[in-house]
Amino acid sequence: MYLATIGRREHSSKGKLSAVGANVFALGAVSLVTDVSSEMVTAVLPVYLVLGLHLSPAAYGLVDGLYTGATALLRIVGGYVADRVRRRKVVAGTGYALSAVMKLGLLAAGSSAAAIGAVITLDRTGKGLRTAPRDALITLSAPEPLLGRAFGVHRAMDSMGAFAGPLVALAVLAAVGAANPEAFDAVFVVSFCVAAIGVLLLVLFVRDHRTPRPASPVSPRAAAALLRGSGVRRLLVAACVLGLATVGDGFVYLLLQHKEDIATGWFPLLAVGTNLSYLLLAAPLGALADRVGRLPVVLGGYGALALVYLLLAGPVSGWPLFVLSLALYGAFYAATDGVLMALAGPLLPESLRTTGISLVQTAQALAYFASSVLFGLAWQFWGPGLAIGVAAGGAVVAIAVTFVVLSPRKVAA
Repeated sequence: MYLATIGRREHSSKGKLSAVGANVFALGAVSLVTDVSSEMVTAVLPVYLVLGLHLSPAAYGLVDGLYTGATALLRIVGGYVADRVRRRKVVAGTGYALSAVMKLGLLAAGSSAAAIGAVITLDRTGKGLRTAPRDALITLSAPEPLLGRAFGVHRAMDSMGAFAGPLVALAVLAAVGAANPEAFDAVFVVSFCVAAIGVLLLVLFVRDHRTPRPASPVSPRAAAALLRGSGVRRLLVAACVLGLATVGDGFVYLLLQHKEDIATGWFPLLAVGTNLSYLLLAAPLGALADRVGRLPVVLGGYGALALVYLLLAGPVSGWPLFVLSLALYGAFYAATDGVLMALAGPLLPESLRTTGISLVQTAQALAYFASSVLFGLAWQFWGPGLAIGVAAGGAVVAIAVTFVVLSPRKVAA
C-alpha cells in the first residue's frame, strides 16, 4: 500500500506544494524555530561534555543515549493520550514547552554530569511527547499519496532551523568568547528564548485535526491490537534493526574531530554541513519516495550512513573527508527521517495514528539508546577505528534485514 506511486497526472510544482496543506507549513515553521534552539545546544554539547567536562567516550555514550532513547517509552504515552483525548496539538505543545524550559535547566545543572543527565532526560521527555502527535498531524493534514512530499517539506523546514542553529551557537560563542567560562551559558539562554518563540507559533498558527470519535473508544486494548497486524509488527522490527545501526550525530562529529584535530570553536560547523545537505535533499527525496516507493529510499539512506562510517574508518582525510561524510550524513537523514513516518502512516488507522507512530518511534529510539551505549563502550575499549568499522558492518546487515522484513508482499499480507 505504501509503495503505491503517484504521478499519473501532471501537476505543477506550485500545485504539489499547495496540496500538502497550510497546516504542514505551520508545523514546519514551528519545527524550524524549535530546531534553531535545539541544534544550538546539540552542536556544542559533545565538545562541552567531552572536552569541557572531560567525560570518557563510554560516559558520553550513556548521556548521548539518554538524549534520544531514555525517554522513548513516553512517546507511547504521548501518542496514546493524544489519540485518547483527540487533542494532538495540546500534547505536542506540552512537549515543546517542556523542552524550552529545560534549556534553562542546563544553566542550573552547572558542571554536574548527573544533573546534566537529568536535564537532558527531561528535555528529551518533551521531544518524546511532541514528536508522534506532530507527525500524526502531518499524516492527517495531507493527502495519502503526497505523504512523502508532505514529510519532505516539513523536514526541509525543520532542517533550515537545524542548519541555522549551529551558526547561531557559533555567533554566540564568538561574541562572548569561546574560551570564556560563560560562553556555554550564553548559548543556553539564547536557545531558551528561541524555543519560546516556537511554542508561541504553535499556539497561534497550527490547527488541531480532530478526527471523528471512533465507534469503539481508544483504549489500551485497542492500542495493543495494532500489534496483531503483520505490517505493523514488521515495521517495528525494522525500526529496531535500523536504530541499532545508528551511532548518533555526536559520535560522528567527535570521530571527525578526533581524526582531523579541528579547533573547538569550529566544532558546531560540522552540524551545519550535515544540515545543509539535509535541507537541500529532504523535499526532493520525499517526492522521490512517493514516486518510486518509500522503502527503496529509506534503504538508500542507510546505505549513505554505511558509507559515512566507512569514510571515518578509512584513509580519506582533509577536506574530501569533511565534504563527503557530511553530505552523505545529511542525505541519510533526508532519506530516512520523514520517509519512514510516511511509510508507517497508511498502515495505521486514523483513530490510533498517533499511537502507532509513537510505537515505531519508540522502537527506534530504544534501539538507538542501546547502540549509543554500546558504541561508546566499543570506542573506549577497542579504539575508534575498530568501533566505527563494526558499526559500518552493522549498517550493511541492517539494510539486508530491513529489505527482507519489509518486502512489499509480506507487509501487504
